[in-house]
Amino acid sequence: STSISVDEGEETVDFEPHASMDTAHHMLLYGCRTPVSTTNYCVKGTCEDEASIMYAWARNAPPTRLPPDVGFKVGGKSRITYFVLQIHYGDVHPLCLFSFHRQPFIAGMYLMMSVTTVIPPGNQVTNADVACTYNSYPIYPFAFRTHTHKLGQVVSGYRIRDGKWTLIGRQTPQLPQAFYPATKGINVKYGDTLAARCVFTGEGRTTKTYIGGTSDDEMCNFYMMYYMESRHAAPFQECMEDGSKELFQNIPPEANVPITVPPEMMMRLNCASSLKEHQDDMALLQPKREEEEVLDQEYHLEEVTDWPESPLQLGQVSGLALDSDDNLVIFHRGDHQWGVNSFDNSGKYQQQSLGPIQQSTILVVDPVKGSVLKASGRNMFYLPHGITTDKDNNYWVTDVALHQVFKLSSDGRDTPLVVLGEAFEPGSDKEHFCKPTDVAVDPVTGNVYVSDGYCNARILKFSPEGTYLSHWGAGSSDRRRRVQFRIPHSLVFLPDRRELCVADRENGRIQCFVAESGEFVKEIKKQEFGGEVFAISYAPVHGGLIYAVNGESAYGRSAPLKGFVINYSTKEILDDFSPENAQFGMPHDIVVTKDGRVFVGDAATDSVLKFSSDKAEHRSVKKGGIEVQEIEGRLLFLFKHIASKAAGGLNLGNFFATHKGYTRQGFDRLSTEGSDQEKDDDNDTDSENEEYSAPPPPAGPSSSS
Repeated sequence: STSISVDEGEETVDFEPHASMDTAHHMLLYGCRTPVSTTNYCVKGTCEDEASIMYAWARNAPPTRLPPDVGFKVGGKSRITYFVLQIHYGDVHPLCLFSFHRQPFIAGMYLMMSVTTVIPPGNQVTNADVACTYNSYPIYPFAFRTHTHKLGQVVSGYRIRDGKWTLIGRQTPQLPQAFYPATKGINVKYGDTLAARCVFTGEGRTTKTYIGGTSDDEMCNFYMMYYMESRHAAPFQECMEDGSKELFQNIPPEANVPITVPPEMMMRLNCASSLKEHQDDMALLQPKREEEEVLDQEYHLEEVTDWPESPLQLGQVSGLALDSDDNLVIFHRGDHQWGVNSFDNSGKYQQQSLGPIQQSTILVVDPVKGSVLKASGRNMFYLPHGITTDKDNNYWVTDVALHQVFKLSSDGRDTPLVVLGEAFEPGSDKEHFCKPTDVAVDPVTGNVYVSDGYCNARILKFSPEGTYLSHWGAGSSDRRRRVQFRIPHSLVFLPDRRELCVADRENGRIQCFVAESGEFVKEIKKQEFGGEVFAISYAPVHGGLIYAVNGESAYGRSAPLKGFVINYSTKEILDDFSPENAQFGMPHDIVVTKDGRVFVGDAATDSVLKFSSDKAEHRSVKKGGIEVQEIEGRLLFLFKHIASKAAGGLNLGNFFATHKGYTRQGFDRLSTEGSDQEKDDDNDTDSENEEYSAPPPPAGPSSSS
C-alpha cells in the first residue's frame, strides 16, 4: 500500500486509477488520519486509526463516474487527511493521479455485509440475508458493487418502503467487480429498510465455508454509493444485521436466480487483450447509461402520422426487427393470408398449391422517411411470422406454414445459411416445430431461441450453427404449478440482464427466464392487457423498459388495443399509446429504436405505424448519473470528492479478529476482498431455485394470427 496526504484546508479530490488485471488484481482506496507509513510503498496494512473505504476496484472493472457536483469530504476537520491505496499487483506501474476541486454535494458509501453465514458442503443453495432500518437523512444511491469469492452466484440489494421492494442493483460477483449504475431515481429515507441477499452454492466443497478473508473463505458484500446534502454528510455507513425469515419471504424472485455468464465471455473479460474489447463485452451485460435522461411523467408516445412519406406495399405484417443502424426490417406475407382453411387439425398447411410468396417478403426501411432501402425474400416463404437480426445483421425468421426457422444473410442472397425443422412437417421433437412464432439471438454467445409455438408450448435453444441444446416451458411439472404457455408468440433477449422474455399470448402475460438455464425470473400480467399479449420488445434504459402490444381475446376478456411501456423492475405501466385517427386492427409485432422511437406492425391493416415522443424526436439530454467511458485509450476512474467532516469507517481485519471462529489471515493483506487466487477459479454451478420451469406437454391451442 502507499499513502498521500491531503491539504489541511477542506478540499475536493478526483481520483484517476489506471489499471488492468495485467498490472493489478484489485485495488482499495481508504481515507484516514494516520497511515501505517507515509514513506514506504510496499508495506502491510493501511491505517493505524479507523479507515473509511472510499472506493474499490477489481477484475478489469470498467471506469465509473460520480454524478455532477458530488464528491467525498476530505481534509480540514474531517477524519481523512491521508489517502491510502492498497494494491495486489500483477505488475508494477504508476496507477494513480490526484487533483482537487470543490463540489456542492457529499458522496458516501453504505456497506451491507453478512458476518454469520455458514455454507454447508454440497448444498445447492445457501442464502445470506442482511437488513437494517435506515435512520438517517435522505440519501440518493447512484452506483452499487457486489463482492463474494468463488461460491457467490448473485448479489442483490433493495430498498423496502411500505412493504414494497425496490431493486437498487443486482449482479453476479463473478463479473468484473465494478461499481455499476443503480436503479434511476431511487432514494432512501428515514424508516426505510435496506436489504441485501447473497446466493451461494456449496457444491464442490467437502467442509463448511465461513465468512472470512482468505480465498477459501467467503464474503457477502453489497456496496452502495450515494450522495446527500452536505450539512448531513455521512461518508460511511454499514449494516451487518441478519435479515429475518419473515421479511425475506417477500423478496422478489429475481434475487434467487443466478446470473449466468457464458464461459467464453468470462474468458474474454479476464483475458481481454485491449480495453476496447473489454468494454464492448461489458456493454452487452449492462444498460447504456451515458448521457441518459430520466423518463419523467411528461413522457408519452404519439403516432407520427406523416410516416411513411410514401405508402409501403405490404401484405399482412407479421414481424418487425431492427438492424445495427436502426433501420426497420419488415417481414410480411405479400398476397398470402392466414385464414380458417390454412391448416388442418394436425397443423399441416393446406395451401401448398399456391406456391411460395412471389413478392419480396423482407423489406429494409428508412426509419425517418419510410423509404425502402433494400428488399429480399422472394419465392421462399408461405406464411411468414417472426423475424429478428443478430449482431452480424443476419435475419432469423420463422414460417408457420413450413414449420421452419431460417437464418438468412442481409446481403440479399436468398440461400439460407441455417435451416431448422422439416418443410411442411409439424412435430414436437428436437428436429421439428409446429408453427414456430419467433426467434431471439444472444448477442454474446450467438445462441438462438425459438418460441414454438401454436401447437407446442415451449422455448427451444440452439447453438449459432443450429445444434439443439435444450428447451423449456411452464408445464405440469412446474413446482409453482403455473399455467403452461398458451401460444408463446413473441421473444425478446435482454442483453443487460441475460434474460429471455416471452409474450405468452393467450395467457395475457409476459414471462422472463434466465436465458442460459430457462429458470423462471418474473411474470408481468396486467388487467390492461385484456387477456392477450401479442408482442414485446425491450430497451436497456431507465432501469429497463418493456414495450408490449395486446390483442383481441377469443374468450371475451378483451381490452382496448394499445401499446404499453412497462418498467421491468416495478412492472408498472409508464405509458400506453394507440393510433391518433384510427384504431389498431391486430398489432402483431413491436420494436423500439435506440433513440426511443417505436414501430408497430399491424397484421389486420397491412401497415406499420410509427410512434414517438417529443423527447425522442427532440432529445434534451441530461448528463446525470454514472458515465462509463474510455478516455485516451486507458481505464480511467474519475471520482469527484468534496471536503467536510467524515464519519469513521470499518476495518474488516480488526472486526473479524474480535469474532470467535473467524481468522484474521488474509485481512493483514486485504481488508475487504479475497486473495489473488480468486481470479483463477470460476464457479458456474447453477443454484436450485424455487422459481422453476420444466418442459411442457406437447399440446397447445391452435388459433391463428
